[in-house]
Amino acid sequence: MIDWRERTLTKGIVLALFLVFLLVATPAAWAAGHGKDKAPRKGVLLVTFGTSIPKAQKAFELIDAAAKAKFSGLEIRWAYTSKIIRRKLAKEGKITLSPSLALARMAEEGFDHIVVQSLHVIPGLEFDDLQETAKRFEGIPEGPSRVVVGLPLLSSPEDMTRVAEAVLANLPPERKPDEAVVLMGHGTHHPANAVYPAMAYIFGRKDPNILVGTVEGYPEVEQVREDLLKRGLKTAWLMPFMSVAGDHALNDLAGDEPDSWKSILTKAGIECRPALKSLAEFPQAVDVWLDHLARALKELDQGGSR
Repeated sequence: MIDWRERTLTKGIVLALFLVFLLVATPAAWAAGHGKDKAPRKGVLLVTFGTSIPKAQKAFELIDAAAKAKFSGLEIRWAYTSKIIRRKLAKEGKITLSPSLALARMAEEGFDHIVVQSLHVIPGLEFDDLQETAKRFEGIPEGPSRVVVGLPLLSSPEDMTRVAEAVLANLPPERKPDEAVVLMGHGTHHPANAVYPAMAYIFGRKDPNILVGTVEGYPEVEQVREDLLKRGLKTAWLMPFMSVAGDHALNDLAGDEPDSWKSILTKAGIECRPALKSLAEFPQAVDVWLDHLARALKELDQGGSR
């Protein structure tokens, strides 16, 4: 009869032989499971405020197609920063993810190196929040070892000049030189709102009849109205200076409500002609976002700083 000492010894020998077998017979399997011996899985997360307007969502499809064409070897995901938009779409049966949930899912699927590319227009509060979210995901247990955030559209004087040229190249062909173009930006109480007066200056140098205003920042629509009247401009083309022509463009800019820009300017005797084409619909502007993505990918590979 085998006593407990013999049974323990037998189990120990069997376990030792099993471990030796794994080490000798399947070294490739062990190497494949070792994080340092396999190439990191790389992915891209495109992050935008979001929109619930179906027609406006087509602008995102253009960015998605352009990104996949330029970076064909990478898997590209999307996230919306707006909780209100995500909830509204969920009620319609369309599920969109927040940046944190999208990153968590990518981490769970084994993405080790991730670029989070901002599709915001300015480096404002939402971009600050996005950077903080990305920072918290980098290096967590079982998570990505590297997370790099790509810059928003207007992040340098060069970006501003390129985007101004993009807008000029996509003005309504019917627009005459003595007719105004009014661009509506979102605006913010964040210091990054300074981008909008800077863009107004750049546009003014290129075409003095192009004016920039904001919904929630500076310049305001009242200043735009005053400038139009002061210059004696009788016609104004209304365009969104936003990534998509969503709710702000349809209602705040070109809506029929008394407080819309169209109504305010019309009441001042200015004929308004909406031209609701957004920045994401201008290939030249999309190229700026994609160039930021390319630089972020380079940083990801090099492990350095931008």
